[in-house]
Amino acid sequence: MYQRVIVATDVSAASDAVVRSLSCLKHLGARECLLLQCLVLPDGLPSGMAVVSEQIEGMLNVQKAMAEKEGFAVTSRIVVGSPKHEIVRIAKEENYHLIVLGTQGRSLAEEKLLGGVAYGVISRSTKPVMVIPIEKRNEQVFTCDVVGRCELTNHILFATDLSEIADHAFAHLERLTVEQGVRNVTLLHNQDQVKIERYLQDLNEEFNQLDRERLEKLKKKLLKAGAKQANIEITHGVAAQEILAAVERNNASLLMMGTQGRGFLGEILLGSVSHSVVRKSKVPVLLIPRSASV
Repeated sequence: MYQRVIVATDVSAASDAVVRSLSCLKHLGARECLLLQCLVLPDGLPSGMAVVSEQIEGMLNVQKAMAEKEGFAVTSRIVVGSPKHEIVRIAKEENYHLIVLGTQGRSLAEEKLLGGVAYGVISRSTKPVMVIPIEKRNEQVFTCDVVGRCELTNHILFATDLSEIADHAFAHLERLTVEQGVRNVTLLHNQDQVKIERYLQDLNEEFNQLDRERLEKLKKKLLKAGAKQANIEITHGVAAQEILAAVERNNASLLMMGTQGRGFLGEILLGSVSHSVVRKSKVPVLLIPRSASV
């Protein structure tokens, strides 16, 4: 389904870890990848671009060999410009199906995309974005290992607020189930307990029933599409916390959810839910913008 992917790299130990994890993307249908290095050059440095490019190309070739060893058709490219703009632009103009990023962030002070722009990319992209969490294993020598499980489609946790945006993301999940043989899915819907207690306490049971009926319809679609098992969970609390807890509780291999994908000012989910989830998730997160074609 996501045959052609862009992998953002800065040829660091962190991005090496992302490249080493690419075999897991085969479970999403990935076959071709572009290793993309974006350079932001200080004024006056373009004259030394050839030297810089030569050094980076050598390191990119190492990563390229790693990805080719996993069976991918690999190309590499160096571009000059802001990563959060260039990655999104190239993905759109050249019709890549998925953008793959690594993130090391566990707190607002530590948020990183191999150098700093993960959230700029996921808020602007019109293509699905896979965020792979990585972490330091040795504080003395910087090495990174991928956090999460390789078989991404073994158990997908799909977080939905039952909105139009979430319905569009579900269409991606449904197609993924048909084409890639998703085994197990948990459909999670969280009800904002603060709003319910403040305004709608008397209607709580009614909301539970309506939400469960809508989730049951989604469950039937997944089973018809070929999923081996589909479960439903309705939680009450802070959305990001409940989603992350459900990932742990269900031993999920992948978290999947929808986003608006139109910049920070219009990205409600990114600010209130997706941002926190991406920053703290211990498994890969697949974000589906509402503009991403199915």
